[in-house]
Amino acid sequence: MESYVAPVRSVPMMRQVRGYVALTKPRIIELLLIATVPAMVVAKGGLPSISKIVLTVVGGTLAAGGANAVNMWFDRDIDAMMKRTQGRPLVTGDVTPQAALIFAVALEVVAFAILDLGDNLLSAVLALSAAAFYIFIYTIWLKRSTSQNIVIGGAAGAVPVLVGWAAVQDHVSAAAILMFAIIFLWTPPHFWALAYRYRDDYSSANVPMLPSVATLRHTAQQIIVYTVALVAATLALGPIAHLGLVYDGAASLLGIVFLWYGVRLYRTQSPKVAMRVFSYSITYLTLLFVFMGVDVLVRHG
Repeated sequence: MESYVAPVRSVPMMRQVRGYVALTKPRIIELLLIATVPAMVVAKGGLPSISKIVLTVVGGTLAAGGANAVNMWFDRDIDAMMKRTQGRPLVTGDVTPQAALIFAVALEVVAFAILDLGDNLLSAVLALSAAAFYIFIYTIWLKRSTSQNIVIGGAAGAVPVLVGWAAVQDHVSAAAILMFAIIFLWTPPHFWALAYRYRDDYSSANVPMLPSVATLRHTAQQIIVYTVALVAATLALGPIAHLGLVYDGAASLLGIVFLWYGVRLYRTQSPKVAMRVFSYSITYLTLLFVFMGVDVLVRHG
């Protein structure tokens, strides 16, 4: 990482507060939590206690937020080069690098304590392991060295479903692992669609995201391949997790639409279509896990 020095200036308190919040990447965390709570519902076979849900969500939020803050701390040099990320707080100087790192470590410590004391040691270890993987494997090692960065590194974003399951059951089952696989397979088409639109940004920062080092046609082809594997995994989850027709129907329909978007991108190779794929991928994951929880609650009350 090359040294990047943000401009030195006086920053109003509220701007600093917004900067610290931005360090956690709240939009990404929202997606992780959307998957965590339904995983808890499936693990329980019904609705867990509100206190259990709150403790798990808060602990998971802090753990993911701390990892994201370290990611911004380490990537502040390339963030300054990319138009999409030039407004981040470490680039603008709203938060200092030292303060950001202290903030990140504090979040991880508090997150571990909440999950360990409020749920169990397994959920705390899983959350901390995901943060460590995201920081050391993805951010520091893979992101700047290989076009497969998001494929391997995306595993960190799939761990929250394991945390949710472990918080309820204190172990990890085949159904939980398959949920992990679903998010793992969803991450490449989701992120590559965004990188498709911003490939010039990644090229200028020398970050080998697939769309910046491969042809657009090849990228779209890979998006389709991963989407096919993703849909297969979602359909396999039904019988393994003992889900019913509500989930199976939703997974089938949502998957067909996702594949249609991928094929459309392959045919057009259009950045505008890529952004539609990206937007739909968020809707897809949200609805898939919502229907997962709804299926359990409808059948079990």
